[in-house]
Amino acid sequence: MTKTLLVTGATAGFGAAIVERFVSNGWRIVATGRRADRLQALVNRHGADRVHAAAFDIRDLDAMQAALDAIPAPFRDIDVLVNNAGLALGTAPAQRADLAQWRQMIDTNVTALAAMTYRLLPTLIERCGAIFNISSIAGSYPYPGGNVYGATKAFVTQFSLNLRADLHGTGVRVTSIEPGLAETEFTLVRTGGDQAASDSLYAGTHPITAADIAESVWWIANLPPHLNVNRFELMPVSQSLAGLQIHRDP
Repeated sequence: MTKTLLVTGATAGFGAAIVERFVSNGWRIVATGRRADRLQALVNRHGADRVHAAAFDIRDLDAMQAALDAIPAPFRDIDVLVNNAGLALGTAPAQRADLAQWRQMIDTNVTALAAMTYRLLPTLIERCGAIFNISSIAGSYPYPGGNVYGATKAFVTQFSLNLRADLHGTGVRVTSIEPGLAETEFTLVRTGGDQAASDSLYAGTHPITAADIAESVWWIANLPPHLNVNRFELMPVSQSLAGLQIHRDP
């Protein structure tokens, strides 16, 4: 029986790689994102019988509901939800941060993720499905400039664990995926398109790739149904936990 996956933020990075990994193994995909041209490219490459594109801004909850209502019948029985859409904005310390950027991160990483999950829970429970929430090691380990981004990812991790408690007995599996240093469009978005900053961050680090995350999601999704991976934290070998900061008076 063909299974169906819905992934948010499918136009680049982890989301696009997850689409490729699952569709290449016979799954149907509902791919969502803001960039309609990139979504259409997925449809063109794999066929409208395999990929359904839903272009909308995930912060617009009315648009989200309209997109879900418009999913064609062959794609409606969603077995796996991957809440991948998210972003970090800015690297300034909290006292110099942009409040609008904070709000955008909360609206995207927290509110939209919770809303998408809420709206698909009845189907996922009916299908004994699975939920993958893309969190980050930033939700566990603070760093300067992480402020609200790290807080939103801490929400994602804790929300995932609480979903597990609430969904006890339904057969629905929930996993928080928590990557470390990963090279995607992440840093370009965070820095407002500063390619030099992105190149500098990843130079010589052998970072996690989008394909690595897609492979991790694929592996967990295909474990026997009596197994649940609660949290899946991974970092490149080149990255390790930082030491605590110490400020000294001059």
